[in-house]
This record gives sequence, C-alpha cells and structure tokens, in this order.
Amino acid sequence: MYYGFDMGGTKIELGVFDAELNKVWQKRVPTPRHSYDELLATLIELAHEADAQVGTQGKIGIGVPGMQTGEDGALFTANLPATMGKPLRVDLSQRLQREVRINNDANCFVLSEAWDAEFRSYPVVMGIILGTGLGGGLVVDGRPVEGRNGIAGEFGHLRLPSDALDVIGADIPRVECGCGQSGCIENYISGRGFEWLYEHLYGEALPAVTIIRHYRGGESKALEFVDRFMDLLAACLGNLLTLFDPHLLVLGGGLSNFDEIYQILPTRLPSRLLPIARLPRIEKARHGDAGGVRGAALLHLMDN
Repeated sequence: MYYGFDMGGTKIELGVFDAELNKVWQKRVPTPRHSYDELLATLIELAHEADAQVGTQGKIGIGVPGMQTGEDGALFTANLPATMGKPLRVDLSQRLQREVRINNDANCFVLSEAWDAEFRSYPVVMGIILGTGLGGGLVVDGRPVEGRNGIAGEFGHLRLPSDALDVIGADIPRVECGCGQSGCIENYISGRGFEWLYEHLYGEALPAVTIIRHYRGGESKALEFVDRFMDLLAACLGNLLTLFDPHLLVLGGGLSNFDEIYQILPTRLPSRLLPIARLPRIEKARHGDAGGVRGAALLHLMDN
C-alpha cells in the first residue's frame, strides 16, 4: 500500500492507495502549525491508523508547502512554522522504521496529473497552480524535476517579463512578495493577483467569482479586464513554454475553474512563442483536491 500525505497550513490529509492508484482509505485532521512535536505525533498516529486499516505497513510520501534544503533535508516552509528548518523526512523515517519521501506539494500535484491514465503518454508535463499564489512543477518521463536546491518549478517567483509590462503598463506597482523580492508573477496572474489587478485598474475590490460572473454577463469592465488578463497570462506563460517546451500544460487551483481560459489562452499564446513552436495540449487538472495526496503516494509508486 502507498500512503500519500498532503500537509497544508490548516489540514493534513492522508490518502491510502493500492498499486493501481485506487484510493482505499482517507482521513483529514487539522495541522499543528506551531509545534513540531505535535506535528510529528499526528503524522505517526495517522500512519499507524492506516497500517491498522489495511493490515500492512504502507510506503509513505508527503507533499509539503515548501522544499527540502541541506544535507539533512531540513525544510523551508515559510507558511508552516512547525516544520521550518526541521529534518522531517529523517525524523519520521527513524520513528516509523520505514523510508519516508518528501517533495514539494506543487510537484506532487503535477506528478499526479502526469500519471493520469489519459496523460501518461506525454514525456514532459508542466503544471501551474493558479491559486492564492502560483505554484508549479515539471515532470519528465514520469518523475519530478527538483533541481539542485529543490526549487525547480517555482515559476511564481520569476519577475514580470517586458512583454507583460507592455500589457499592464510599465508603471504597474511592483508588489512585494513573500519570497522577499518584488514584481514576482504570482502576484499578478494567480487567483489573488487576478483580484488585485482588477482593483488596481478599476478601483473596486471584487472576488474573482464576481468578476467572472460579470464577464459572462457581458459587463464592459469585466470584458475589458479579462481580455487584458489573458494577454498578461499568455505573456508570462510564453517564456515558460519556450524554456521547457512541454507536451502538456495542466492548470490547477481556483482560477483554473474559469473554463474560458482553455478557449482563449491558445489564441493568445502563439504570438508569445517562437514561430516554429507548436502549442502544448492545455487541460484543467483531472484530480482536483485529491491531486496532492495522490501525487505524494506516487513518490514511491513511480519506482514500480
């Protein structure tokens, strides 16, 4: 059996999968955000409960909102204080007497999609999460690309490209980012960025769902805004598609449910690519909220 833990800032979800990726059991509990000992105890208790449910010791993978650093695998998890700087993989492996694998939660999302039955034939899969921030990852031949520092796929922390400034204006405020820089693209093309940009342009704070409803109703400001936003999204994604040349681009996160993206974006991207470039297939994520636990389980299952 394969255990996938999706460890977020508010909840920990465990999914137990068989060798065919069928989910056989799941449980969700609150995340102990500030006590490392409590968090360890929670993960250990969940693993033992799963062992009792399935009658064996499962293999454990964990998706975390951050990345491993250094030789001991200490975590950098800015939004989860309990694990910041802690060697979670080492500590859990010792206490549970089995190998624990850890990867970035966005990598787990892309891994889950790349192993979808419909998508398995694509050698290079790029995933983008248009949520509160902008997460991302790259899977090549069924395995996540992590890089030397574990930050490969942190697309949200690229700065606004010059052609994006042509779309939204060179005088656009360079929004400060949680990474310590300013002008990172996640502050403009994420779900949160979608709302911020609308407020900046029109002086009215509206949630994304309201802006989209106005767009579908033909309201002039919303039509104008979405047209500009799609150009901005294409300008930012164009550089990524040129760099990685994926066969498949999968979009997740709340803004990925704006279905018009999948009709409009392919018409805007060609002008942002090399003349010989063919567009990748662009799809909404197939596994939604379940992608995190599924991808974490695949950290072991992908070896089979």
